Amino acid sequence: MTNALHLAPPLTRGLLDNYATPDFFCELMNRKSPAPPIIDCVKKRLSALQIQELQNRTASAEAQLYRMGITFTVYTDREAIDRILPFDAIPRIITAEEWQHIERGVQQRIQAINLFLHDIYHEQHILKDGVVPAELVLQNANYCQAMVGLDVPGGVYVHINGTDLIRDQQGRFLVLEDNARTPSGVSYVIENRHMMLRLMPDLASGLPIRSVEEYGPRLHNALCEVAPEGVDDPQVVLLSPGIYNSAYFEHVFLSREMGVPLVEGRDLFVENHKVFMRTVMGPRPVHSIYRRLNDEFLDPLAFNPDSLLGVPGLVEAYRRGNVTLANALGTGVADDKAVYAYMPRIIRYYLGEDPILESVETHICAEPEGLAYTLANLDKLVVKPVGESGGYGLLIGPQATQAELDDFSRKLRHNPGNYISQPTIGLSVTPTLCGDTVEARHVDLRPFAVTGRSVWVLPGGLSRVALRKGSLVVNSSQGGGSKDTWVMAS
Repeated sequence: MTNALHLAPPLTRGLLDNYATPDFFCELMNRKSPAPPIIDCVKKRLSALQIQELQNRTASAEAQLYRMGITFTVYTDREAIDRILPFDAIPRIITAEEWQHIERGVQQRIQAINLFLHDIYHEQHILKDGVVPAELVLQNANYCQAMVGLDVPGGVYVHINGTDLIRDQQGRFLVLEDNARTPSGVSYVIENRHMMLRLMPDLASGLPIRSVEEYGPRLHNALCEVAPEGVDDPQVVLLSPGIYNSAYFEHVFLSREMGVPLVEGRDLFVENHKVFMRTVMGPRPVHSIYRRLNDEFLDPLAFNPDSLLGVPGLVEAYRRGNVTLANALGTGVADDKAVYAYMPRIIRYYLGEDPILESVETHICAEPEGLAYTLANLDKLVVKPVGESGGYGLLIGPQATQAELDDFSRKLRHNPGNYISQPTIGLSVTPTLCGDTVEARHVDLRPFAVTGRSVWVLPGGLSRVALRKGSLVVNSSQGGGSKDTWVMAS
């Protein structure tokens, strides 16, 4: 008789069995009691899954993302230029009531931003009334003289906007910053949804999840609505810097979603102050341009003469009302991190309303009291350069070494006007797959809004997750990932 070695079957663990809810607002686990029924339903479904199963599905998702070319470019990394945005298959849930609050707040904010931009390029009432310091606007690097006195169709300057939101330890949604120039990331919102429905149909089955498929048609319709007057069938194009741009995948994706040509500067030309596209059938008029180039590269005759990316004469054609640019020139003033501090006052000034979405308390280091407060509390604050994005150049005081604090203090004293500071907010967390376990990771949310004759907000948004333990920086360029955002219908 031979001795048989009987191996016990491997132990299986439910997805949330060992999840440790931290001392932050966890959007799945520690909402107010009783939790919304939809949250309890998702928790039960997740609990029935096993870690190994989720790992396999996640690996499959990332392989598919890479094969499909859904990547972004990291210019500072010489070893890995093209990367996929790491995808976490545990969705983020936003209830119908929460979304209604976000939607109303974003619409209000964009309405105020457009009124602010019209004013600063026309009568400048808000500057004359001292609500916003004139030098903060008129000396801003993003203030565009070509826009002074120019009326834009429908008064819309910001046609595409991304509003970055966070949740604090009480679960309140707060605006962290505005993105009113060329906000990116909406392609991940839509592709994440496609991926989730393929990988996790059992989790999504029967849930009233709002669709994200409308974005392309909505964007195209808005760009047609703001085309020059008298054009019955506007030609819309998406203007890209080209294949080496970090968001080139998104440019391809959005041109396909809208059903419009993807062009580069060399594909367009200006004749008699009108814009044309080169085609195999000859020149074709262009009426609305969704541009993914920064202002300074758009027209070598108006801005940087060395730019090979833009279209000579484009700005003059724009000023004469023969083409619409989305977003308009000079919108960077509105999403400047110093101007951000005045947004609650801007909303009250133009709309006579309190902000629906609150802002994070902000100290402007260009002002003596703001600089003094920041220097005295540097180890407790997040300090940001006003002109940077992507998480570059900032200081997170509580996580900094003394040497880093000393170095940043010198930078602040040398150039205080380049910085603002904010308190360190305990960003909300959601369960996230981390290796062979599920742990809490910090998240933010970027809802995307499209404005033509009205403001429409895509039901969902880009949920970015800080994959490094304890990190508050969610940007993809700093190692962050993304989740699918499920907005529930009422």
